[in-house]
Amino acid sequence: MWRLKIAEGGGPWLRTTNNYMGRQVWEFDPNSGTADEIAAVEQAREAFRLHRFQMKQNADLIMRMQFAKENPVDLELLPMVKLAEHEEVSEEVVLTCLRRAVSRYSTLQASDGHWPGDFGGPLFYMPGLLIVLSVTGTLNTILSPEHRREMKRYLYNHQNEDGGWGFSIEGGSTMFGSVLCYVALRLLGDGAYGGDGATERGRSWILSHGGATAIPSWGKMWLSVLGVFDWSGNNPLLPEMWLLPFFLPFHPGRMWSHCRMVYLPMSYIYGKRFVGPVTPTVLELRKELYTLPYHQIDWNKARNHCAKEDLYYPHGFTQDLLWAYLHKFVEPILMHWPFSKLRQKALDIAIEYIHYEDENTQYICISCVQKVLNMLCCWIEDPNSEAFKLHLPRLFDYLWVAEDGMKMQSNEGSQLWDTVLTIQALIATNLLEEYGPTLKRAHDFIKYTQIRKDCPGDLSFWYRHISKGAWPFSSADHGWSVSDCTAEGLKVALLLSEISPEHVGEPLDARRLYDAVNIILSFMNKDGGFGSYGLTRSYAWMEAFNPSEIFEDVVIDHPCTECTSSAIQSLTSFQRLYPGHRKEEIDNCIRKAANFIEKKQEPNGSWYGSWGICFTYGIWFGVKGLVAAGRTYENSSCI
Repeated sequence: MWRLKIAEGGGPWLRTTNNYMGRQVWEFDPNSGTADEIAAVEQAREAFRLHRFQMKQNADLIMRMQFAKENPVDLELLPMVKLAEHEEVSEEVVLTCLRRAVSRYSTLQASDGHWPGDFGGPLFYMPGLLIVLSVTGTLNTILSPEHRREMKRYLYNHQNEDGGWGFSIEGGSTMFGSVLCYVALRLLGDGAYGGDGATERGRSWILSHGGATAIPSWGKMWLSVLGVFDWSGNNPLLPEMWLLPFFLPFHPGRMWSHCRMVYLPMSYIYGKRFVGPVTPTVLELRKELYTLPYHQIDWNKARNHCAKEDLYYPHGFTQDLLWAYLHKFVEPILMHWPFSKLRQKALDIAIEYIHYEDENTQYICISCVQKVLNMLCCWIEDPNSEAFKLHLPRLFDYLWVAEDGMKMQSNEGSQLWDTVLTIQALIATNLLEEYGPTLKRAHDFIKYTQIRKDCPGDLSFWYRHISKGAWPFSSADHGWSVSDCTAEGLKVALLLSEISPEHVGEPLDARRLYDAVNIILSFMNKDGGFGSYGLTRSYAWMEAFNPSEIFEDVVIDHPCTECTSSAIQSLTSFQRLYPGHRKEEIDNCIRKAANFIEKKQEPNGSWYGSWGICFTYGIWFGVKGLVAAGRTYENSSCI
């Protein structure tokens, strides 16, 4: 059976800053599990398969079964309450329901204090991993037969009824999802007509919608790495951009961290024109993915060809002209001496940045996309390098098993974020004496997950924000400071400091609270808004040059309502307990942040959430931020 291992690590190729707190890795143990337990898992898998078109998201039943055994609770002591239609809701009924819910949820807490869970969804993550493992010759040595079987299960379960695959498990079929998932199944060993017809139906969808030349730019890049798409069919990703002076608004160092950290290794791979070994499977894919013979494809025409199902953010005319100029005039020059020396210098700088990112995230990286791209760059530089070997064990931090199969998560989890929100909910129940041990374990996790120092070196040279005192989204080993995670982490640390240490343990040292305040203040932009991973370093018009067709508003770190609201709430909580610390700066920050939220309000009174999140989420944060800032009905039309 699959078992979830918590906070474990070791060996020469794993590094940690906090004894692996927050690490969650699934391992297969053929000797674990009783016959009844194995049967229960298979029943959950079959139930998901039968209802996969109606219920796309799993319920994490495999993890829940494991934790129910490890953390048993007798819910019969807390009977389920069912009220008649007009029956009065008494305080006793509410408390019984609360106790039942908290008891159940407490059993899902990991031994290190956090609450694990699936953080997957997008379907293009895992194919990138499989392509990298394939071209580096490590697919069958790194992934066990059990890994590969569960990955196939996941792809089968999330194939749409029309034969294609979506951008994510919830979406309709796209060329991006369909081509990459089809390639993934072929790399996992399915034949063109294997997998219970999955590949055949997938290929039919791809060809009936124009073939793989219509895949978006990220897909073109992955296929080029594998050897089933020509690099000349890609728009240029010039590593020379890293040689430009920083004052230019389009310098990569001014981009949103996720955008910068993905296009950094992409530019290195593009600059190298890396292509993996041309295996029999690669030759077969060249025949299977296109409506024309491979040698007859017009790669120049393919550069800007994108299926209508994928075209969420179309390129503008000006951007296409720029791509054409770079492709036809600039790139040919940079490929030949003496300008090839400039290309080599750019590649040297790019790989230096890649190594810096790897080392400062313990080879986890900011996200799964950058993780596998960075790993490939290290292998291209030196297949026998220590960097590549350090990357390999951290791959498993991203893999998650549930009843729908094994998927690759966006991050290596949402450990810190889920924990701070859970703590706030538990404290709100006022059942502290009954569930003190749960809060104490969570409190310990909060303490161990705070980032204790900045990244080394000149942070401006590495385009990094300060980190000391911050909380990340997932684990301390991940190491990226995030504004709202820091704010919610501080808020929780303050809440716990007001509860008896007998129940929740000793409070966080005041100096560490001051560090958190310092970094929250540092996140505020001139307009009073807070972005996610750092300051907004360029202009909104830069989004006109967004190179992807599948994402919107990803070039710069836009200030947003949610992060700004979290900052206000944490700072007002801090001022209540530490009124004298940097009072003027904090007052000014709260005032400007509240003004920002008011300006972000829509004419209908709502706020839209950022990153595609529903507007109700934005409203919730908007109102909470203004209430925390002390805005009233009289001076604000927002509440």
